[in-house]
Amino acid sequence: MTAAVALEAPPKPAPSPAPVWNLRIATGLGGVLLAAMMSGLNDRVGGLALADIAGARGLATDDAHLLSTIYEGAQLAAMPVASWLAGTFSLRRFHLAITGVFLLCAVLLPLAPDLGWMMGLRAVQGLAGGAMIPLLMSAALRFLPPAIKLQGLGFYSLTATFSPNLALWLAATWIDGLGDWRLAYWQVIPAALAVLWAIWWGLPQDPLRLERLREMDLPALLAGPSGLMLLAFALEEGERLDWFHSPLIAGSFTAGLALIALFLVSEWFHPAPFVKLQLMGRRNYGLGMPVFLAMLVVIIAAALLPAVQLGEAQGFRPQQIAPIGLIIALPQLALAPLVSWLLYRRWVDARQVMALGLLLIGLSCWIASGVTGDWMVRQFWLAQALQTLGQPLSVVAFLYLAVGVIGPAEAPYVSGLINTLKTLASVIGAVLVERLLLVSASAHLRGFADRAGMLGDHAPGLFEQVHAQSATLAVADAYRAAALLALLLIPPTLCLTYVAPPAPPSKD
Repeated sequence: MTAAVALEAPPKPAPSPAPVWNLRIATGLGGVLLAAMMSGLNDRVGGLALADIAGARGLATDDAHLLSTIYEGAQLAAMPVASWLAGTFSLRRFHLAITGVFLLCAVLLPLAPDLGWMMGLRAVQGLAGGAMIPLLMSAALRFLPPAIKLQGLGFYSLTATFSPNLALWLAATWIDGLGDWRLAYWQVIPAALAVLWAIWWGLPQDPLRLERLREMDLPALLAGPSGLMLLAFALEEGERLDWFHSPLIAGSFTAGLALIALFLVSEWFHPAPFVKLQLMGRRNYGLGMPVFLAMLVVIIAAALLPAVQLGEAQGFRPQQIAPIGLIIALPQLALAPLVSWLLYRRWVDARQVMALGLLLIGLSCWIASGVTGDWMVRQFWLAQALQTLGQPLSVVAFLYLAVGVIGPAEAPYVSGLINTLKTLASVIGAVLVERLLLVSASAHLRGFADRAGMLGDHAPGLFEQVHAQSATLAVADAYRAAALLALLLIPPTLCLTYVAPPAPPSKD
């Protein structure tokens, strides 16, 4: 009798998939997707426009950099707990609240009277924006049935492939094209209004579950976000403050790691955690997550290096560099769902698709490592085209492998885990690229300086050429390192657990 009841239990939720095909649910999910992409663009565009924002507001370069650091840290802090908060206050109610806060901060930021106000608004906006991104995965896993669930995850992958590459074009449009730095913040206003309407009209209103507040892992709530913010500060400001020679960086790094350790211990033993760390015991998480993080570092490098080369060697403004990003960004809108469709074929192994993506990314970086001081945008096209294909193949395939080994009840835990690590990888990737470029350029510059010294009186006239050539060689070194890392990730990728495609929907 018990077995019979258990077998009959699954059909009870059958009415819930029906709204997926309803216009309202589709609109609500579209709003959640737009919000996640809006948050990512707000982060990247604001960072790219910092020099112009600093000039317009009369800020020192270091002070302006703090605006980006604060946003990154706040965004990272919100990610582990966002899905839990949405489950407590309802996805619809919570998303409307954070979107409203995000919108208000965007309106006020250019009007802020001083740096202190700007930093405060940027911190609050970072918390709201960071909470938006995990909710996209949670909503996709909740509302989409297995037959099309990966299509939703394919669109989620756009936060890693589309937004970072579109940001350069947007920043160039607002700053160089229209000449108004305020648009770097105000650009999100139309999108935020659309998100508010789509979520208000489209998502169902779940009941409040305030009893969950009594079960909350309070030590983890206090330790985790604080530790992530301190770690983000240490990573973002380390180069500027000379890393561990600065007591502030050393203290922030130590305290951040200690608080994160406390968070992990508390979450491991808590019966109702924000993030289910036990998932790391499954091969596709314990082995797959490090591969995913390293892959994101390579993707970040591929997004940054062309702009560095064209800016340093050619003196290009962002508007002249913008086509580089568009080559990758725009095709993702079609490629992400196409890769999702491919992974549903019974003859396709997602591990091999991910490995193919990594191979194309590695080949792209290797081709780009042949960069010279004469390269223009056109010379990057082949490398960028390979990135365009490789990024969705690798990212969407990983999401498929990660989601394929969890049950529906574990979806909220997965969202917080993947997004926190994804954002942390983005920060680490940018820091590693910056550090590698500085070290490599300095080494090449010393070599050139030694040779220039042998030229006697002709040496002073070579300084500009030597500086540009050193930057180019550093970019080439960074590309070679990224290519090697991408190729090294292929063997562990092939060792992940196979995930069979879901059965096709019934024709009944």
